[in-house]
Parts: sequence; C-alpha cells; structure tokens
Amino acid sequence: MSDPSSGQSFEPESPQRLRALLELLASMRFAIALLTIICIASVIGTVLKQHEPSVNYVNQFGPFWAELFLALKLNAVYSAWWFLLILAFLVISTSLCLLRHTPKYLADLRNYKENIREQSLKAFHHKAEAALGEAPQAAAQRIGGILARSGWKVKLQERETPAGKGYMLAAKAGAANKLGYIAAHAAIVLICIGGLLDGDLIVRAQMWLGGKTPYTGGGRISDVPPEHRLSLRNPTFRGNLMVAEGTQAGTAILNQSDGVLLQELPFSVELKKFIVEYYDTGMPKLFASEVVIHDRETGEQLPQRIEVNHPASYKGIEIYQSSFDDGGSRVKLRAVPFAPGSEAFEVEGHIGTSTQLMRAGSHRPEDVLTLEFTELRTINVENFTDKKASSAAVDVRKVDLRSSIEARLGGGHKTVTDKELRNIGPSIGYKLRDASGQAREYQNYMSPVDFGDGVPMFLLGVRENPSESFRYLRVPADEQGSMQGFLRMRAALNDPVLREEAVRRYAAQAVPKDRPDLRDALAQSALRAVNLFAGSGTRLDKPDGGLQAIAQFMEANVPEAERERASEVLIRILNGVLFDLAQLSREKAGLPVMQPSDQTLAFMTQSVFSLSDAQFFPAPMAFMLEDFTQVQASVFQVARAPGKNIVYLGCLFLIIGVFAMLYVRDRRLWVWISPQGEAARATMALSSNRKIMDTDREFENLTEKLLTAPAAAPSSTERSV
Repeated sequence: MSDPSSGQSFEPESPQRLRALLELLASMRFAIALLTIICIASVIGTVLKQHEPSVNYVNQFGPFWAELFLALKLNAVYSAWWFLLILAFLVISTSLCLLRHTPKYLADLRNYKENIREQSLKAFHHKAEAALGEAPQAAAQRIGGILARSGWKVKLQERETPAGKGYMLAAKAGAANKLGYIAAHAAIVLICIGGLLDGDLIVRAQMWLGGKTPYTGGGRISDVPPEHRLSLRNPTFRGNLMVAEGTQAGTAILNQSDGVLLQELPFSVELKKFIVEYYDTGMPKLFASEVVIHDRETGEQLPQRIEVNHPASYKGIEIYQSSFDDGGSRVKLRAVPFAPGSEAFEVEGHIGTSTQLMRAGSHRPEDVLTLEFTELRTINVENFTDKKASSAAVDVRKVDLRSSIEARLGGGHKTVTDKELRNIGPSIGYKLRDASGQAREYQNYMSPVDFGDGVPMFLLGVRENPSESFRYLRVPADEQGSMQGFLRMRAALNDPVLREEAVRRYAAQAVPKDRPDLRDALAQSALRAVNLFAGSGTRLDKPDGGLQAIAQFMEANVPEAERERASEVLIRILNGVLFDLAQLSREKAGLPVMQPSDQTLAFMTQSVFSLSDAQFFPAPMAFMLEDFTQVQASVFQVARAPGKNIVYLGCLFLIIGVFAMLYVRDRRLWVWISPQGEAARATMALSSNRKIMDTDREFENLTEKLLTAPAAAPSSTERSV
C-alpha cells in the first residue's frame, strides 16, 4: 500500500502485530519464562498445604495473608485459573517452536552439504591436508568405504577442475541429536496436554459452562442438590471415596478451594475388611482393603484386594489405596471433674459426631458446651530412650575403639543412640466448643505411662489451634493404677474444712506438745501456704493458685536476700500439709493410709506439681477413654485419567530426547580429493555441535585412517622370493 503524495509505502499494522505476537510466543525466552513461573508456582504448591480449610490459613498466617493467599488461589495452585492458563500458553509456545524448527531439522537431516568449497574447509578448527599416493578416484572409493564401514552416511560428488576430475566426500553422523531436540520439545507438549486433561480443566469448564457449583454445606450425600453433582459421562476426574467396614459408597468427593463437588460412579465399593500392619516405630507398614465392587447397571459383584501401588481398575476408573481413617468408632468416655462442684458422669458417642453438655446448675444458652468426638488412636508409639545414660561418666579403661568406629559407619539411618520404642496405648481426641463457636482440642491417653520416675502418669493434652503442639498435664496414678488418688486430693484441697484439719494434724506432729505458741504460729503459716496453693477456684480463665501463687507471695512479702531460705521452709511446710491432706482423703474414702516409702514420695512429689499445673487446665473436666469399639475406614482415590497414557508417552519422548541431545554428537565431515599429477591431494575438515576432547581424538583417528595412503602391493617377483 502506498501514499501517492509522499511516495512512501506502508504495510498493514495487523499482520505486523500478529507476526510479532507469533515471534514472541515461539521464542525460547518466552517458553523459559513460562517454565520458570511454573517452577515457582510448584514450589509454592509444595510448601503451602493445599486444599486446607480457610480457617487453618487464618490461624497459621493471619487474616491479611490468608485473604491474599485465597484471592490468588495459592491454596489450590494446581487447579488455579492462572496456573492452567500458563500451562496452556506453554503448550502453544512449545508447539510453535516445533512447527518453526522441525522442518529445518528434517531438511538438515537429508542435506549432506556437499557443495561446500575447498577454501571454506580451511577455515574450520579441525582441518588437515595430505598428499595421497593413489589416483583421485581410487582414493575417493577407499575413503568412502572406510567411512561407510565406520557408521557414517556418505555422499560422493564429482567435480571438474582445471587439473582433472576431483571428488568431494560429504559424510554425517549423529543425526539423532536433531531428533532428540524434536522429541524433547514434543515431550513437553504431550506432558502438558496430559496434565491439562487429567487436571481440573475439564471440571472447571463444567463449572463455568454447565452451571455446576461447589457445595459448602453439610449433611448426607443423598441430600446434595444436582447442581453440585457431576455426571457419569465426566471424561476426567480425581476424587476421594471413604468407605467404612461393612458399608458401601459410590459417590466420590472432589475437593475444591471453596467447597466440594460430588462425582457419581458407575459402581459402588463395599469394604469387607481393612488390614493394617505397623513398623516398630508405629508407622503403617502395610494397609490393604478387601473390597467387593458392585456394578450398578448389571449387578455384577467383583471381589478385589487393593493395596498401595496395587490399584484396582473397573470401567476405565482406577481405584487407589490412598489412606485410612476412622469409620465411626463407638467410644465411651468418663468425665473427670477438675473444677469444684463438678460431678463425674459418662457419655457415649461415635467418632465424627458431637453431643451437647450443660454446665451443672445452669440453664443459660451461653453455658452450653459441645463435645465433638474427633479421633481415636489405638496405637501410640513413643521413643523412651534413657537420655541419662548418654551423660554418664566414661570409664577410660573400658573404651571400645572398634564399637565406637562401627557406630559411625554403615547405613545412613544408623545413629549412635539406640531407640527404645514403646506403645503407650490408645488415646482419645475431642474438642470442647463453647456457645460462641470457639473450641479447644484435647488428647487424653487411656492408660498411665511409666516414664521411669517411679510413678506412672496419665497424660492429658490440650492445644488452642491445630498449628500448635499439645501441652500435657501429667496426673500421677495411685497404687490401683487409677486417677482417683489424685482426684481425691484435688477435691480435699478445694474443701476449706479438710484444709484446716490437715493443717492442725501437721502442726500437732511437727511441734512438741509443750510448745503451743510455736504450734499456733506454724499452723497459721501452714494454713496461709495451703490456702495460697489452693487458690480461690472461682475462675478457670485466670487461675490464682498453685506454686505460682506461692512465688508471687514470696516476691511481694519477703526481702530478696531471704527468699531462698524462706521458700525452702514454705515448700517443706506445704508438702507436709498436702501429705496429711492426702491421708485425710483416703480415710474419708475408707482406704488405708499411705506408708512412707520411695513410691509414696514419688507419688506425692508428682501430685504437688500436678495440683499446681491443674490450675491452668482450661476446662472444668477431662474426658477419659473407658471403652471403645473400633471401626476402620479405607480412603480410596478414584480417578478417570485419559491423559495418563499421553503423559507416559511424553515421558518416553523426554527420556529419548534428553539422552539424544546429551550423548549423541552431530558431526559433519568433508574430504576434498583433487588431482595432483598422477596422484591426489586431500583436504579434510570436521565440524561438531559440541567442542569436547572426544572430538579432538576422533579427528586424529580419522586423519590417520583416511589420509594415510596404503602401501603399494608387492610384485610377483618379490612374492616368490
């Protein structure tokens, strides 16, 4: 197109912009930039837990960052729209690269470049010249035969020169290097296409175009409306199927960032038996499911055994053993009262359900607590290595050098310290949720644990949110292996009458009868100490007793120079009063008194610490596991993945391409044979796509083979001699 007034010609802007866009998409820099973004996103998806409830992100990162992560879909990176868009652009970019370069590479495979000039050969890095004692045609045939037998593809060109006929031999080897480039880039396209097919792209398309929306409510699966369900004809999906022992399930759950989608299956899975085996460390060694697959259309029943890495397949759907869970075990709990006025009671439920509790003597809605049964663990393996042994003094006369060396050699998992692994029995996990919706999580062990301190202890764990570790209250077990001894002491500590009686007994035993003045003074000090230790007991949110109250009293009333001695006296008095208080509680229960012994001393020592720590237990009671009936559930991953075979093919191409590009060298060899009188002269050059030492050695060998004329054959007279 031209402008008549100026004589200048202009091209349309649209083709230029389209050409520039295609150049950008087909450029290697653009593809590398996309790969870099995908790698960064993959790192984020690996570090940040995916598909977690939004409240978990708020608890871990705070409301600002949690809102930002959810807005950017960083909680579901691999199904985010921007990640799929980048993947699609990577497919387009790599495909355009292939379309642009593949014809050139294929043409280069057929081209021997035999029209190269003699002067051009002298410009190569690897070049050589030599005079040959044979005719040009004979030399060309000899050199061509040697190259052909050595695996080279050779093409011979005859040229006319002023001195006579000359011959150009063009040879090539390592053409698979170019094919490796094509295979590697085709592999990227195939893997990305397979990932898009097996990812959430099809499901997202059904949500955008088919009116499907994630379900955010609760209740039974059968009550979920159709707009939250995907049809049986869904070409690709990947979801979870949880089946409890003795039950069937035929609807998979597809987790989304803002809810779940339900995928109907053409069959249902019945779990007959779940099998789990453990290592000594308590980690699962094997879990397998014996199932029966029920075809909904024909009614056929197909028994199968599904293990990790051994899935079952039915009607194009793979069923993988993913994990296991509780299938609604029945538990029976006993409430252990900690606050004054609370009474013990029993409650039953199933894991995954909840029940409501009312504070004693109250009918207000704000005093309602919800008890949620969250977890039953029948096996808890802990490491009980005796750390004191490692700090003991070493007898230099018994140093075993061989054992010391062998302890540091061998397998990478070997450690110097041996592990003492022990199963400490079942535990129950539950939550107590108040009327405002705030909940604390608890984990209590069914049996007391012996830590080697002389008295077994019950472990009562509590934490404010899932990101924290449990903090445990250790409650000593009595001679009957129960918690009743400690509970009797706590109840007696909360009774002012029993505290005064214990103080009177302690003072009468500690002071001679002829010193009533000292006895009264000691009684007053002891009563003040035990009252401080007991606290008011009126508030759970701000405890005011325990050893902390004793310490605060000492800091406020005793000079710093005298605190250490005064605290020793006060703690000795407190221990004595608490011992008499424990004896009173046993007498009141009709039990014999405790006799002085190491066992009694250990029990009382731990009881003092436990009574102090119990002030900070944030609940009026703890629920201990009395009995349970375990019901196992198996979690399967069901997937229809048509892109799986495409990904496998892409992986094969990637392996072939990488090996071809790394280990196959593309080499070109030219030998120009020109006539020189009755003989010939040869000029040789070699080019390679990589400059390595192997190329130098190969050129030296070729020079010796090709440019050294064979010795003349001896005459018949010489042979007869």
